[in-house]
Amino acid sequence: MGDSNLKPKINSTDGKTPVLKQAELDYMKIIEQKNLERVQKLQQITKRNRITGCLIGAGVLGIYLYSINAVKQETFLDDFEEPVKVQQ
Repeated sequence: MGDSNLKPKINSTDGKTPVLKQAELDYMKIIEQKNLERVQKLQQITKRNRITGCLIGAGVLGIYLYSINAVKQETFLDDFEEPVKVQQ
C-alpha cells in the first residue's frame, strides 16, 4: 500500500553491524534533540498546570472554610425569644 516510501530493513546475517551514513546519524541526533526539547517543554507545562491546580484548590478551600466560619459566628438567632402569649 504506502510501504513503498519506507526504506528496506537492514538484515545483518553476515554478523557485521550495519553502517549508517553520516547524514543519517546527523538526522538522528537532530530528531533526538528536538524530542528532548519537546519533553522538557511538556514537563514545564505539566509543572505549571499542577501549580495552577493547587492554587485554585487552595482558593476554593479558603472560601469554603471562610463561609463555614462566617456562618458559625452569626448570632442573630441566639437572642431570639418567643413572643409572650396573650392569655384571654
